[in-house]
Amino acid sequence: MTITAPTRTVDPYTATAPASARHFLHHLNPLAKIAGALPAMLLLVFVRDLATPAAFLILGYALLLIGARLTRRTALLLFVAVPAGLLVIGSGFSVWVDGALVETTAPVLRVGGWTLYTGALQIGFATALRLGSILALALIGGLTTTGPDLVRAGIQQLRVPYRIGYTALAAYRFVPRFGHELAVIRAAHRVRGHHGGRGPFARIARGWGYIVPLLAGAIRHAERVALAMDSRAFGAHPTRTERHLVPFRPRDIVFIVLFIAASAAVFIATFPWQLN
Repeated sequence: MTITAPTRTVDPYTATAPASARHFLHHLNPLAKIAGALPAMLLLVFVRDLATPAAFLILGYALLLIGARLTRRTALLLFVAVPAGLLVIGSGFSVWVDGALVETTAPVLRVGGWTLYTGALQIGFATALRLGSILALALIGGLTTTGPDLVRAGIQQLRVPYRIGYTALAAYRFVPRFGHELAVIRAAHRVRGHHGGRGPFARIARGWGYIVPLLAGAIRHAERVALAMDSRAFGAHPTRTERHLVPFRPRDIVFIVLFIAASAAVFIATFPWQLN
């Protein structure tokens, strides 16, 4: 007689490849990654220097490079989209800074009666770095956590009512479901030659053709989800048993403590607040 180990059912819309042991961020509790980064993210809102957000930007990138599984899309986000966004935001804010506030600094560029000062560049790129560092810290949890695990952790550790949590989880799973159905509808339209052609008007016509079948599919899916929840007596009892556990382990506490300690060390070293 052969005994096989039980297999876990995988959701085809939210499943990802399992992370290796060295990608430790994927194995932490979602709440630990939020609790570790949240204090620094809140304090970064009030800093105005360049060194502090730059240090946290480096810290966030270092953690992602060491502990996260990087895909091609993730790499493009981190090394192309984010730097380009910082450059655009920094340049934009520099242009909009009131010249009267920074006219004592050295000029960098003159166009007619308008002058760009180094002080304006400092203010603009300090703002861009601040936004970038907050984004980098948010991506620590965002790129290494799935929506269902975050909901389950909130229900199991934060005692969020399961009626709210699993309703949010069902809504979260609607998004990839709609993406799948939209791909099927587009493929069916292409096979039938419906709304062919190029240009903006053909694109608009194709878009209108997707609306009705997509709404019909959404209604059918919502009815199936409602029937499935009713058949399982959803909401009939104050608590429910959990099929997938998201435990809070000692390593999660260690991560929170180390991250907060590193954040405190950065703030102490740079001390971005002026004491009068």
